[in-house]
Amino acid sequence: MRERITGHTELLTLMAYPIRHSKSPEMHNEAAAYLGLDYAYLCFDVDQSNLKEAISAMRALKVRGGNLSMPNKIAVIPYLDKLSREARMCGAVNTIANDNGVLTGHITDGIGYMRSLKDNHIDVIGKKITVVGCGGAGKAMLVQAALDGVKEISIFNRRDEFHQRAMDTAAMLNETTSCKASFYDLEDLDRLKAEIADSYLLANATSLGMKPQEGMTYIPDASYFRPDLIVTDAIYAPEETELLRMAREAGCRTMNGKGMMLFQGAASFKLWTGMDMPIAHMKEILDIHYN
Repeated sequence: MRERITGHTELLTLMAYPIRHSKSPEMHNEAAAYLGLDYAYLCFDVDQSNLKEAISAMRALKVRGGNLSMPNKIAVIPYLDKLSREARMCGAVNTIANDNGVLTGHITDGIGYMRSLKDNHIDVIGKKITVVGCGGAGKAMLVQAALDGVKEISIFNRRDEFHQRAMDTAAMLNETTSCKASFYDLEDLDRLKAEIADSYLLANATSLGMKPQEGMTYIPDASYFRPDLIVTDAIYAPEETELLRMAREAGCRTMNGKGMMLFQGAASFKLWTGMDMPIAHMKEILDIHYN
């Protein structure tokens, strides 16, 4: 990428901890350079100990916008001026747009997931899906799927810090959308098997399968799959998790999280610049291809 920092360059940020592994700078800086836009996207180590000061710095320095990842997606909300409808429903933010000092929080994870499905010619509208996990990305996926027209969602979660969140999400979707949402404990493997058997698609929205849990999955064996089931994973490193490997070997169509990463970034990019990210070019740069 050519040198392009000028006296007019506007700053975009990613604030999280840890964050140095992120592919977002590669994606956004390449997209800006390709379109001839004078933006620079940088990572900053920010957690809840310095988040308030970081948001104040966005205002003071007129930073055009930024992304947030863990542990800041929920903690940032009190420091913002506005929230999009999806961000309010999710209770989380992964994108900030700075419009002349007014900071608006958005959540683009769910948009990214649904657009990646469409891009891969997977049509979940009017169908039933099963989603495992209700953390920040998981809840965004659930909310956007319901808003976009998925008919029914079975939500599974372990008895962890997101257990109550998953139960509340199911209730909220039933109250505010036309989607039928049901919650189940992930420990109930018989129920998990039955719901997967009745679903068009199974989505993993947990971190199980990433380091240091690489090679792990909540699926006990291949009997949970069938050849016409589609299996997706929000994880993109490794490119094929144990869940996707098992599903592929059982004859399922599979998709990792690279497309979701691209399209959630594209939605953020549009909010900041007003321009569409060059998707075809970025697929080549990020080596995104579908099975």
